[in-house]
Amino acid sequence: MTVHDREGIVLTGATPQSHDRYEHGCDLFLCYIGDPQAEADAAIAGSPGFAMAHVLKGWLNVLGTEPAGFVVARASHAQAASLVTTARERGHFAALGLLLDGQWHGAAQALQRVSIDHPRDLLALQVGHLLDFFTGEARLLRDRVARALPDWTEDRPGYHALLGMHSFGLEECGDYDRAERQGKRAIELQPRDGWAQHAVAHVLEMQCRHRDGLAWMLDDTDRWTRDSFSAVHSWWHAALFHLDLGEIDETLALFDGPIHGDKSTLILNLIDASALLWRLDLRGVDVGDRWQSVAHNWAALGEAGAGFYAFSDIHAVLALIRGGETDRLAATFDAMERAAAGPGDNATFTRDVGLPVSRAFKAFADGDFKRSTELLLRVLPDAYRFGGSHAQRDLLDLTLIEAAFRAGDTSLARALTAERRLAKPASPASEALFKRARALPAPA
Repeated sequence: MTVHDREGIVLTGATPQSHDRYEHGCDLFLCYIGDPQAEADAAIAGSPGFAMAHVLKGWLNVLGTEPAGFVVARASHAQAASLVTTARERGHFAALGLLLDGQWHGAAQALQRVSIDHPRDLLALQVGHLLDFFTGEARLLRDRVARALPDWTEDRPGYHALLGMHSFGLEECGDYDRAERQGKRAIELQPRDGWAQHAVAHVLEMQCRHRDGLAWMLDDTDRWTRDSFSAVHSWWHAALFHLDLGEIDETLALFDGPIHGDKSTLILNLIDASALLWRLDLRGVDVGDRWQSVAHNWAALGEAGAGFYAFSDIHAVLALIRGGETDRLAATFDAMERAAAGPGDNATFTRDVGLPVSRAFKAFADGDFKRSTELLLRVLPDAYRFGGSHAQRDLLDLTLIEAAFRAGDTSLARALTAERRLAKPASPASEALFKRARALPAPA
């Protein structure tokens, strides 16, 4: 008996029962809640020949950017090799193989073709969207989804996820009004959609609507935190709203609570913890011994945790510097050097962005602020290439501004703070930086 998914796409090797577990896993993944891998495992247990269940498990294990997850995904990919039969399944299989081979852009391009041929393949759209995020492809974050939207209607299951993804893509392309509308409509359709919740938070961050942002995040936290594996990142957004308003106690309370209170060892969570502490450091806030816990968790990842994805590496460097993990810091730089000289797209991410940014952070920590400004000025125009969002990469701009002040480079400080004031005119923090620069004696 041939089994189809709810959009009419053939699922090779599925039974009605395993199909239901697979669809439920995909639904959980769309909202970033629950345990979608458990559903994939259940589908495989019921139907070992279910090709897309193995592929789904593979995707779930690579998208957390955990090196250990890639080991599991390789096994899933191998299991699927003899099972895929349709063009759509072969497209997923090929894309997963490319990513496992370090070809992030190639995997995203392969899924682009799957989505063009099968615009109602939500898994292809979601994974492709995430790969666009990891590779800094802002236009495709928006347009990969835009191409598929005419083939969907609001009454179809999962439509909320298209709106949430499109919202984030619109935001990264600076189309804030439409992004907010799409994201909020997604939440109306599915209140548990964590990606849409986060997309609207990005809009409010970029527009410096901090009070609106806190209202959006804190009105009903259970809706987007319960059983969510994206909750830490959304709490990070709430902390940014507090921080820009100068509400340091509230920021630290979120760090000590939902952001790092459980001392998470997941890389994506450690990225948020490291980024928030560095922002506080730049403001001269005494964060006590908080760095030590974050640094310890980065160090505990060992050799496998470094040189794998440059965006993660720069955040590890921040924590290892401030946490005093000198041996692990040296090993991380060594791993990044090897990655930069090696194969795959991460070689480019690391060589062009990851290493110069990490060296700039190290120079800043060592008090060589002139060197830090030189490195960051060169790399900022290309920083999008190693992924992340505008909000996340803002860490580089903030570091450059503070390095300019501490280097005594008044001209650079005045220029950068003028730029920031125009980009974020409603930001109290930007205004404070601008006034701080203008209070300096004008260069002769």
